[in-house]
Amino acid sequence: MSHVAHLSVVTKTKTDTCAWKASYSDGKLVQPQPGQTPDPKPCAGNDGTIITIEDLFHNTPTRLAALRSPSEEYSRILDVLTKYAIHNPNVAFICKKAGTSAPDLATPSASSTSQAIRMLYGHSIAKELLSADVSSPGDQEKSESWKAEAHFTNANYQSKKTIFLLFINHRLVESSRMKRALEVVYNGILPKGSFPFIYLSLVIDPRSVDVNVHPTKKEVHFLNEETIVERISDAILETLSSKGESRIFEYQTLLTAGGTDNDHVIPKKRKDKEREHDIEPGTEGAGITPNATQAESRKKVSSHLKVRTSLKDRTLDSMFPIMNSSQIGGSSRDRETEKAETSQSRDIKESECILTSVQTLRKNAIKGKHRLLTEILEKHTFVGIVDVNQCLSLVQHSTNLYLVNHASLAEELFYQLGLPEDIPDDTPLKKPQIVERDVGRILLFGHFPNGFVASLPLLLRDYTPNLDKVPSFLMRLGPQVNWTSEQECFESFLRELAHFYVPGPAACFDASIPLTEEQEVQNKAERWQIEHVLFPSMRRYLAAPKSLLDADVVQVANLPDLYKVFERC
Repeated sequence: MSHVAHLSVVTKTKTDTCAWKASYSDGKLVQPQPGQTPDPKPCAGNDGTIITIEDLFHNTPTRLAALRSPSEEYSRILDVLTKYAIHNPNVAFICKKAGTSAPDLATPSASSTSQAIRMLYGHSIAKELLSADVSSPGDQEKSESWKAEAHFTNANYQSKKTIFLLFINHRLVESSRMKRALEVVYNGILPKGSFPFIYLSLVIDPRSVDVNVHPTKKEVHFLNEETIVERISDAILETLSSKGESRIFEYQTLLTAGGTDNDHVIPKKRKDKEREHDIEPGTEGAGITPNATQAESRKKVSSHLKVRTSLKDRTLDSMFPIMNSSQIGGSSRDRETEKAETSQSRDIKESECILTSVQTLRKNAIKGKHRLLTEILEKHTFVGIVDVNQCLSLVQHSTNLYLVNHASLAEELFYQLGLPEDIPDDTPLKKPQIVERDVGRILLFGHFPNGFVASLPLLLRDYTPNLDKVPSFLMRLGPQVNWTSEQECFESFLRELAHFYVPGPAACFDASIPLTEEQEVQNKAERWQIEHVLFPSMRRYLAAPKSLLDADVVQVANLPDLYKVFERC
């Protein structure tokens, strides 16, 4: 790099009393300023090494002219760093654009590959992730030995293009042959036009790798490539087959045709036929007014249009046997009544606010409200929790059954609940009294006593977040919150606070490890909070945005279509 840029190094060891700074050009030490010696100079610095590269391609104008726009070059840099952060989960990576306060990439150290994939590529990939370790046969020579680590998605994940991360001897490369071979493995598993996510790290003898395939050396070939690729493909296929007991099929969601049962179009002949059946035998229909007819005999509803919901209906959790009777704190009806009384007595009212930034945030939340989705959540009936770790639940509205990601819904709910109240300047209350009076709705930005976090806002009564997320929450407050602008500060802080309140395991949670007795108790408490606190609060307070329809609310069944299937049977 010193041949095409100005390069400087600042380094300090634990035993040194100060740091040392040196400048390089054409691979040699040079004087940082005219009149100085090229020897390293003492300076202030922390333990570690900082390499600074400036004025890239300043001495090669042809190469400098070939650079794309700054935004495009930055996106490429961010893509490469993201892939290296996946490959090196034990190293903390931070990447941010010049002039911005919040980084676009921030990963902690002492993590794992699966956790890094969850953090950088999202929950949708991480929840469907499988892994396999493959190595060469034991009877192979040492020079031809190799080993590979693979993380790949199962048959439930589908993407429009293949996401393939290949590292050979810890270097990011490409191999079109290996990519095509791994795509063939999924041809018989995924639907046409769908592709997987694959991360593969291959360690092989460096003498067996040919790096002179591409001018930029990003594509490589290696010895025994067909044998190695075949063995890795077989291992991936075997893992997919062993984990393929269940499949998830998604289709285009038709939310509702209007939100009510009256939107079903019934032909005129069918209406007349139903009207004839509704009249009781022996009654005279000519002298009966429409109101009297409705009062004496209700209009019959077809079976496939009946909405079957009741507070007495069983939920998914009630279908599992309870070994300890102490787990039941009363009947389901008593709990619902008690919860309704508690909610009525603790209604959350929006306060008046003179801050333009807060008013803008509130208007944006109302403006982005999706009418039909909000109506579904307001009138839904909770069916049950499908998976706590993957944050999936089932709700019913009208004759439709929906699979929802309650974590995404809860994050939007807590963000809207967290919009702060305005505090008048002439208030007679002191700061501790204000916090003590209503710590749940007042956020005092910048007022941390003595530089410490004294408490966390209580956004929703009777709800306690997962306290294992506190270290991650405090760590993200610095880089993820824009403290320089008032409105962006409110919005980014509330997003981080809502992310902390979301139910679900912490980032360091490993689902493959059996739960302890204490974790089982926490799991049951979290399930209770989701059913009896979160979903009732969503019904009352959430103004659902349209973005939730992209992947967080999916219609999985509806009664009219199910009746058609049953009629065929």
